Amino acid sequence: MLQIQIFDKEETLLGTSGASGDGVALVHAPPYTSGDHIVLTVDEQGLYDIQLDEALGKHCVYIKDTATYEIPVEAEKKTCFPLQAFSGEKHLLTLAKAKSQGSYRNLALNPYDNHHTLGMAPHASANVETRNEMQFAARNAIDGVLENRSHGKYPYTSWGINQDPKAELTIEFGRPVHVDLVRITLRADWPHDSWWKEATLTFNDGETLVCTLKKDQSPQSFPMKEKTITSIKIGKLIKGDDTPFPALTQLEVFGRG
Repeated sequence: MLQIQIFDKEETLLGTSGASGDGVALVHAPPYTSGDHIVLTVDEQGLYDIQLDEALGKHCVYIKDTATYEIPVEAEKKTCFPLQAFSGEKHLLTLAKAKSQGSYRNLALNPYDNHHTLGMAPHASANVETRNEMQFAARNAIDGVLENRSHGKYPYTSWGINQDPKAELTIEFGRPVHVDLVRITLRADWPHDSWWKEATLTFNDGETLVCTLKKDQSPQSFPMKEKTITSIKIGKLIKGDDTPFPALTQLEVFGRG
């Protein structure tokens, strides 16, 4: 059975969808307050279409059994989202078994990823984020927003590396997936930004793919022989000889699974 629930910081139940085997919806009327969180419960692990906020829309994610999402309420937690996201009254949340089972798509896409998101994949994490600000968090690299002509708050968010040459970002898929193409979109707020001449992709099986990058605003594609992986890491970032501020706007991983 599928179920959506919302709890406050004291774990008091604020709303529930009831339960169903096909799909459920919950309308939450009052504004969110600090500490509110969403719990998604499924009866079997797999792919599910979820909508936790209308501004972010419906997306396909992998849930093992229970997923928890901390609702961003404080201003500093919302800089990576549209202004209307999680704001105001009457929010529509939905959960259903995915219709895109087996389809070829960007398997890294998940705008509902966050530092405190649990039980949901894909998930992005990094060993460094610029000033620990949400507008430079790892989750921005998998939110599907390709706008890269500036930097800062939404829609110009990115993964910022705080000028650390050892910066690495990892995407975990939660299960084996079959991939054959990676697409990298650099942040292109020139002349403020720098860029990476080279980046190395490391897969969980230890194999690597060295990507030679151009100083280009457009997404740059790197095809490969299809392989089965559970995670991918981008690192060994070699910077161009200009400003100290390279950043990643999007890391897309295409395949099936």
